Amino acid sequence: MKQFDLRSDTITKPTQGMREAMYRAEVGDDVYREDPTVNRLEAMAAQLTGKERALFVTSGSMGNLIALYINCGRGNEVLAAQDAHIIQHEIGAPAAIAGVLPIGIAAPRGILSAQLLADKVKPQAYDLAATTMVEVENTIGGCCYPVENLIGIREFATVHGLKVHMDGARVFNAQIATGVSISEYASYADTITFCLSKGLGAPVGSLLCGNEAFYRQALKVRKMLGGGMRQSGILAAAGIYALEHHVNRLADDHLHAQEIARTINAAGWAEIDMDGVQTNIMFFSVEGMDGSTVVRQLEQVGVLANAEGDNVRLVTNLSLDDEDTRQLCRILAKFEPKKQ
Repeated sequence: MKQFDLRSDTITKPTQGMREAMYRAEVGDDVYREDPTVNRLEAMAAQLTGKERALFVTSGSMGNLIALYINCGRGNEVLAAQDAHIIQHEIGAPAAIAGVLPIGIAAPRGILSAQLLADKVKPQAYDLAATTMVEVENTIGGCCYPVENLIGIREFATVHGLKVHMDGARVFNAQIATGVSISEYASYADTITFCLSKGLGAPVGSLLCGNEAFYRQALKVRKMLGGGMRQSGILAAAGIYALEHHVNRLADDHLHAQEIARTINAAGWAEIDMDGVQTNIMFFSVEGMDGSTVVRQLEQVGVLANAEGDNVRLVTNLSLDDEDTRQLCRILAKFEPKKQ
């Protein structure tokens, strides 16, 4: 039985063209800043985001942690949506390593606004952690940040002297879905990360982008975290290939997600948030069943998914083509979850 893996867009493997680019990569010692392929990737990322510099890091979690360490500072607070990756999926690293206290804010679909932040900045007092940073995640749960929200948050942060960091792990999905450029999204934040290893299909790595002064500090913090890499141009070559060949094809993932979501909605066995299917991620629930039970039953018919409480998450990705999507939809149209 064929399996359709929709657990995440991180499960993709390098394409043949990407493997060839990795094989041909010119390398050097990146800790000495002498790897020409890493340097080229970082220059590309800086240009794409409109920032002065970019730093190649092992993961989005590392990139976010470095930004928190530098921009927020130990003993201070960062304001973020309560479902943000830095709060839910980074193992407490902001507090444990960066010494930062995350303040989770309830926000519709994880989208913050200046209004939601309005009363969250702490007054100056010796016994209170100072609020020094706002973090936004674009996309979050597959949903794209409206530009007007980002403008409002940027203005709010400026008034209150706060830094803004954008976790842009899937920001290229947002660009394809909305037509808003990466550089425009990045302009509303002091720093931004984006992942190469999700929808773009590279095996490893993220970019952390900011100004020159931030970059100089980030180099040191990356080294302190054990993230100084040597001949990492082999990995950077995959990232360059991804940026040159895999950005526009994200539209295919979005179309596949819409087709799958429509099938589930029409089948009637689940409640699915159709308005939330903006990019490549969809959530649904089955009345009277927890997500883990539904996931186990889907696996029995060849569909791999992830559970988040009562919800099931499906993520379309590079490994799923048009024919796969049609086959998958036929399976989901006939699927009948069994309550236990």
